[in-house]
This record gives sequence, C-alpha cells and structure tokens, in this order.
Amino acid sequence: MFGASERPRKHIVTSALEHHAVLNTCQALEADGVGVTYVPANRLGLVDPEDVRRALTPDTVLITVMHANNELGTVQSVAEIARLARERKIPFHTDAVQSAGKIPLDVATLSVDLLSLSAHKIYGPKGAGALYVRRGLRLKPQLFGGHHERDRRAGTENVAGVVGFGAAAERASVHLADEAARVAALRDDLEQGILSRVPHCGVNGDLARRTPNTTNIHFDFIEGEPLVIALDLKGVACSTGAACSSGAVEPSHVLTAIGLPPERARASIRFSLGRQSTRDEVDYVLSVLPAVVENLRELSPLYKKAVATTR
Repeated sequence: MFGASERPRKHIVTSALEHHAVLNTCQALEADGVGVTYVPANRLGLVDPEDVRRALTPDTVLITVMHANNELGTVQSVAEIARLARERKIPFHTDAVQSAGKIPLDVATLSVDLLSLSAHKIYGPKGAGALYVRRGLRLKPQLFGGHHERDRRAGTENVAGVVGFGAAAERASVHLADEAARVAALRDDLEQGILSRVPHCGVNGDLARRTPNTTNIHFDFIEGEPLVIALDLKGVACSTGAACSSGAVEPSHVLTAIGLPPERARASIRFSLGRQSTRDEVDYVLSVLPAVVENLRELSPLYKKAVATTR
C-alpha cells in the first residue's frame, strides 16, 4: 500500500461539481501554490472518468470526486475513477455526504482510499462526521496536541455525537431499500406533476443516475429566489443551489458547470424529500405551485414577450 510521497508533489484533481467544502479547500491550497485541475461535467451532471485520467500528472497527490451531488443528486462513477487512481498509486477521496443513507455505500465496492460522511444528513446529530481511511494510508495530523483518534486529530471526542451518528447509520441501513423506493416514488410523482402542470420548466441533470430524494427543476422567465420565498409563504420548503449557500447572489456553480446559462441557473430550485415526506405533502405542493409560478411570471417582462411571440 502506498503512503506518504517520497518527494513533494503538488497537484490535485477534482471536479467542477464539488461541494464548497471541497472546492473552497482546493482554492485555499491553490493560494499556497498547489496546482488544482477542475474536471468538467457533461450536461447531465456526470464526470467522465477519462477526463480525470487525462488530468493526472506526475505531481498528482490526490483525486477527489464526490459520490452524489448535493444539488442534482447525480451519482458519479466513483469505482471507475478509484480504479484508475489505484493503478497510478494516487490516493482517491470521495465526498459521500449526500449518498449515505440514500443509496448503497460500500468502501470495498467503491475501492476508495478516503470517504467522508456527515451525521446530520442521515438524521443524526449535527457536528458529527466520519472519515474512512483505507488501512495503510498514512495521514498527517489535522491538529496537534493529544493522541486522540490515532494521532490524527487532537481534542476530546464528541462522544454523544458519535453515538448518535452510529444509531442513525444503523437505522438508515436497516430501512435503506424500502425508504429509497418510497422516497423515489414521491420524488417522481412530484417531478412529473410539476412538468405536466407548469409550462416552460424542466429537470436539470440525469434522470436515471441520481439519488432517490432530489430533483432540481428550472422555471424559465422567473428568478428562483422569489419562487423560494413565495413557496415558503405557502409552507413549502425548497432551495436555490446548496442549502449552505443561502444569500448567494451568483448562480449555482453546479448548474453553470453543466452548461446552463446564468438566467436558467438562477431560475432553478431544488426539492429534497426525506423520511418525513408524505404523499399529502407532494399533492399540496402540486396544488399551490402552478399559481405561484404564474403570478411571478406575470411580473416578468421576458415572460410577457415570450407569450406575445407565440400568439
């Protein structure tokens, strides 16, 4: 098993779709002189493993490509990317925060060296997470001090958070298949109901290779932010872009990375379903959404022009 580099090598390969937890870290490393290649995605939100291979250099020390995207739900070919990384003895990390508890997750099947998780995404306590490290891969300590967590991170562990994380993971694994099927059915009904009731809208990303809980839909001729606010007033919670990027003015980097023009990226919102989601809630969204969209479009000069052109 490979370990620390024999000589300093300073190049990382990642994707343009990553969560800001990864992207901002890579940008900070760039500021310190580390080279970073951001591999593009296609219009479906998928990264081609061949593009990852072509991005590798003799100085590449890490490949990090997320398992499932937080805005689109698209699931990447992690096992295939991991194989090419292993052939070149380059450590491979995947951000599995969005896939855990939603689709099967097996580090042996994925063949990853590093895999990160977060408790709150599987109904566990906030402030707890996990990093899987393949046996034999040496890491520098994140913090210096005590010998906690096998000398990787000093500081007293959040025991209550860890126990809660474990309980949440156990429950998620027991109900994974049934819950995924139930949520996917609700998501599909919501999606198809919106597409059939609201004109000038469409689904962003791949319709097949995605997690069961997420749909990202663009509503042309309006801005996503006013739509989110209007739906919130109706008791419907949804979001534009990542949930942790509220207040951002720029369009979603994920949506622009898959080729959406800025105006369509700004017109997109994400619906996420979960364990508490019900059929009645889906029906309620479908009952209020068309009128909300129509009211916002009546205020849009672009919409009025488009309607006049088609008459």
